[in-house]
Amino acid sequence: QEQLVESGGGLVQAGGSLRLSCAASGRTFSRYNMGWFRQAPGKEREFVAAITWSTARTFYGDSVKGRFTISRDNTNNTVYLQMNSLKPEDTAVYYCAAKYYSGTYYYYSTKSTYDYWGQGTQVTVSS
Repeated sequence: QEQLVESGGGLVQAGGSLRLSCAASGRTFSRYNMGWFRQAPGKEREFVAAITWSTARTFYGDSVKGRFTISRDNTNNTVYLQMNSLKPEDTAVYYCAAKYYSGTYYYYSTKSTYDYWGQGTQVTVSS
């Protein structure tokens, strides 16, 4: 079982940067595919980025490609989301999520794929 705790959110001006962290408590973190999602008020939770457990292959939502970078540190059981060139439309609660490797296809952008979720961290980008 994994417990996920996000941190690093806050208030930043447009064009600025933030780095979010997601710390996992389980002993098998390295076998989890990890994702970041976000949810703005009144909107659906949307896919932001994902990273696989084995080769650290990365995937991004269209709205963040070229600005956000996902990475992982299996030694410290942590996944990161580096967010650059932030825009007001990036304002949302950001959630990390974990999917244990099962040998089946990893539908990284689908919310129901994931087994565990963090509590979220607020990111606010002012114009």
